[in-house]
Amino acid sequence: MQHVTLFELNKIIKQTLDKNLEPSYWLVAEIGEMRVNQKGHCYLDLVEKEENKIIAKSRASIWAYNYRTISSWFERVAGEPLKNGMNVLANVVVSFHEVYGFCLVIRDIDPNFTLGERARRRQEVIDQLKIDGVFTMNQALQLPLVPQRIAVISSASAAGYGDFMDQLSNNQHGYHFEVKLFQAVMQGEQAVESILNALTTIFNQNEKYDLVAILRGGGAQVDLDCYDTYDLAAHVAQFPLPILTGIGHDRDETITDLVAHTKLKTPTAVAEFLISGLRVFEDKLEQLFEQLHSQVRQRLEDDEHHLDKLAGELRHVVNKKLSRQQNKVDSLQHQLQSSSRAYLKFYNEKLTYWQKNLQLLDPALVLKRGYSLTVKNGKTISEQTELNSGDSITTYTEDFKIASTISKVDKNEQ
Repeated sequence: MQHVTLFELNKIIKQTLDKNLEPSYWLVAEIGEMRVNQKGHCYLDLVEKEENKIIAKSRASIWAYNYRTISSWFERVAGEPLKNGMNVLANVVVSFHEVYGFCLVIRDIDPNFTLGERARRRQEVIDQLKIDGVFTMNQALQLPLVPQRIAVISSASAAGYGDFMDQLSNNQHGYHFEVKLFQAVMQGEQAVESILNALTTIFNQNEKYDLVAILRGGGAQVDLDCYDTYDLAAHVAQFPLPILTGIGHDRDETITDLVAHTKLKTPTAVAEFLISGLRVFEDKLEQLFEQLHSQVRQRLEDDEHHLDKLAGELRHVVNKKLSRQQNKVDSLQHQLQSSSRAYLKFYNEKLTYWQKNLQLLDPALVLKRGYSLTVKNGKTISEQTELNSGDSITTYTEDFKIASTISKVDKNEQ
């Protein structure tokens, strides 16, 4: 049986490939794994997936003298370095070595293709959020008038969190904020799960807080990819409290920023936003107090004028009433004086009449007219006086006082 050695077979394979393949190919693939050795050579596993299942895989390499140029140019254009999970368009040469076997040698990578792929995936997430009807849900929530109870998702060691706390604690207005930190990994493969766990914890006690702040600060674009995932963006969009983000520099805008209630450039900007919100509220209160003071003062002035007018009208009515009553009093007083004079005249005349009658009855006048007056024991004798023989009586005339003793008493039958 005819046979060949392994070397001879590999040599045949190499010659066949060199004879039948193009000098190079533009290959679309995903970087499954990537590592750079001490000499600067980059070794990759390129894969193709279908429904997250690998259907093709090949080793690839970028030699050090090419890798420095390719990686630097790619990061400058794409805004992020080459990394695992990235779809790339690479110019490759198919290489087969008798000892090292099959390998793709990468001579160039087009960063514009990766930018387009990244933008496409990003747009797919945005479109899905809109289809699901959740894209603007968090933005529709109303910010509290005075947000002072803040739940913060960040890392305690992050400079951005420190800047945020310093800005809040040392604000020039002396506003007080209650801040609770929910620690999370803010970049890398564990970031999404860690941030979602923090959101879940806050959700279970959301009545304690006015809003949530997700703080990270700036960084490389690759560090912000976790904020473009559907899972994180969907949870942020549907969260029942308003969410503020400060996870990147001004040039960065992640999908999480887009669905959050308010996107701010940095953690410091988030703190300034909260402080300015309280300042606006305080200004409104001062304006309302000023308006209230002005309205009360105007109302008091109006009421004072109204009371002055009423007092004037009352004085006029009272004076008019008093004038009429005074006329009545004067008339009654005149009538009283007239009646009193008539009454006094009448009784004066009557008194004179009685005085004259009394004078006529004066015993002295009676005696002067020739009459006499007889008394017993100092009392005038009348029909009821008991008279007996031997009783002493006294008789008075105009000129005499006569003492007598009764010798006999007879009834006068006239």
